[in-house]
Amino acid sequence: MPELSNCIRRLRFDPDELTQEQLAQRSGCTRQTIIALEAGKYTPSLALAFRLARTFGRGVEEVFTFEELDTNE
Repeated sequence: MPELSNCIRRLRFDPDELTQEQLAQRSGCTRQTIIALEAGKYTPSLALAFRLARTFGRGVEEVFTFEELDTNE
């Protein structure tokens, strides 16, 4: 099963602090979505992943990390 992680919380504070609400407004989603993303409880759509990355001025792979978990263990 694949695992998707992100560094959204860190990026919100670097270089200028963004609140969850500000990030949500700038990326076109809700504050609850940002909370769930930061907690690792939600996988964004591809469109949202791109919008979040663009909000931070980053590429998608700088915000999200995809790791395939080994199921043979």
